Amino acid sequence: MAELKTKKTDQNVEAFLNSVTDPSRRADSFEVLKLLKEVTKEEPRMWGTSIVGFGDYHYKYKSGREGDWFLIGFSPRKQYLTLYIMSGFDKYEEILSELGKYKTGKSCLYLKRLSDVNTETLIKLASESVKFVKEWSNSNPN
Repeated sequence: MAELKTKKTDQNVEAFLNSVTDPSRRADSFEVLKLLKEVTKEEPRMWGTSIVGFGDYHYKYKSGREGDWFLIGFSPRKQYLTLYIMSGFDKYEEILSELGKYKTGKSCLYLKRLSDVNTETLIKLASESVKFVKEWSNSNPN
């Protein structure tokens, strides 16, 4: 089974965010950093070379695949500011209806600009997701 390549590193989070060339994306990234720090009460850590993650948990699937991952994270990508909502979006239709302008993937929330969304709603989504992942990982001990 292939080993997960993205792992926690000792890379400096602020240095990484300061290296974001687009000034608007950099400013939004620092705002999301502050927001997720408040939501999780965790210190941010770099995961791989381009993801800022908060907290962590161990998972093990029925298939036998297992690893460690962050509770919630984000990455200032070129096209979007990507938030990694590890619980997915199926249970958050009501929250998402109040969020604003965004796109989603399986566990990715894509934002062009932070100003496109309601910050309080984003905080609620992040809080609910972190709570869900913590409860899931506590009820699935490895």
